[in-house]
Amino acid sequence: RLQERLNELLTGTSLTPERFEAEVAIFADRSSIDEEIVRLESHIYQFRSILKETGPIGRKLDFLIQEMNREVNTIGSKVNDLQITKAVVELKSEIERIREQVQNLE
Repeated sequence: RLQERLNELLTGTSLTPERFEAEVAIFADRSSIDEEIVRLESHIYQFRSILKETGPIGRKLDFLIQEMNREVNTIGSKVNDLQITKAVVELKSEIERIREQVQNLE
């Protein structure tokens, strides 16, 4: 069914099958959120590690929160899935709550 729909959309274009495959691969790569998820997991791990440190940690945590927010924003801009979009909104809300708490730390 997908192939039929694609054929309809491509009728009258000069796009070769090879070029089409290349464009689909580029699109798939650009819409992949795997890297952002890996980085977000890394930031969360670092955040937890910093919480165990002694001494001033507020600035470090604030920086990591900025990075987490950046990754979540990138995920939100890449996806076209309603469930993931809802999760992005929830994550942004939670990150903001964490930011408010971190600003009370030194």
